[in-house]
Amino acid sequence: MQNIQEVRLRIKNFVGDAISDWGLIAIVLLLGLASFGLGRLSAIEEARPAVSIGEASYLSEPRAMTVGGMVVASRKGSAYHYPWCSGAQTMAEQNKIWFSSEEKARAAGYSPAKNCRGLENSEQ
Repeated sequence: MQNIQEVRLRIKNFVGDAISDWGLIAIVLLLGLASFGLGRLSAIEEARPAVSIGEASYLSEPRAMTVGGMVVASRKGSAYHYPWCSGAQTMAEQNKIWFSSEEKARAAGYSPAKNCRGLENSEQ
């Protein structure tokens, strides 16, 4: 029984000494890695441009559009569009004809554009 107690005590002392030595090394290593990581993180944060909130730019031209279903057609074309559709944005300003409703555009001989979502009789 005495031998088992001695072996257990020797193992316990050896493990205690090893943990204290390796534990100190592990702590130093972890602190070094954490410091390196925080340094890299601060370098990344400094590289990003600062976010600023300002007033909207007045350089862009306002669109001639009213709320409530105004549509536009080209003098040279046969279809009418909503002002935000791609077909309306490619029209020259001098060729644009504005209508206050789809009914008025149809009465003038124009049909709905097939590539402008939301117009009556257009393909979705």
